[in-house]
Amino acid sequence: MAGPLDSKVALITGAAAGIGRAAALAFSRAGARVLLADVEATGGEATAGLVRAAGGEADFLRADVTQADQVAALVQAAVSRYGRLDCAFNNAGIGGMEAPTHEFPEAEFRRVIEVNLIGVWLCMKYEIAQMLRQGGGAIVNTSSVLGLGGWALTPAYNAAKHGVLGLTRTGAVEYSGRGIRVNAICPGWINTAMAVSELSRPELAEWIIRQHPIGRVGEPEEIAAVAVWLCSDAASFVTGAALAADGGYTAH
Repeated sequence: MAGPLDSKVALITGAAAGIGRAAALAFSRAGARVLLADVEATGGEATAGLVRAAGGEADFLRADVTQADQVAALVQAAVSRYGRLDCAFNNAGIGGMEAPTHEFPEAEFRRVIEVNLIGVWLCMKYEIAQMLRQGGGAIVNTSSVLGLGGWALTPAYNAAKHGVLGLTRTGAVEYSGRGIRVNAICPGWINTAMAVSELSRPELAEWIIRQHPIGRVGEPEEIAAVAVWLCSDAASFVTGAALAADGGYTAH
């Protein structure tokens, strides 16, 4: 039986671990050939190896999403290796430090914005150009529940994730009529390395879990499944959405 992404080509950034690694495996199981990218080459190559070991087709290319030439080369590599680009999951991101807004270092603010917002824009810029040439595609951006509301001590991260939703909605308005759907996922707390600092502190972890009516934090595979669905024909009427996969966090 064909999968929902059978014969599709997918680009996944931030693929060295966490949600990106889970997505690489999920997209492959759904039938896609995947090109994986990350600045962390060891983890990225390991993810590609896991996909191939499971019978999928995957390549890894080290790329920094803040560098336009590297992003352009990444999209071109997908086309050169697989002939087209049908799906993109722009998932690369960093957490950054914690500090009140009035004490937050300018250099750190710029760093978080560069990766989490400008990086998504650069990926969209080159992905959309390719998808326009071939007649369509689907793009999913990773935002956050912190893109839907405020959170103390993370002004750069919050600003970037709100910005990702702005880019997503703008892209949907501009290109959905030309066959390109653009959506965003807003995960709640997910059991990844990025969340270790919070989840390793028992009192804070207990408080975080209480914010999720489902009674737990999420797993990377649960977010990956949403990304696959948004890239599939099952979501053909979904564009410009900020889909909260958050265990009920934003239902409060």
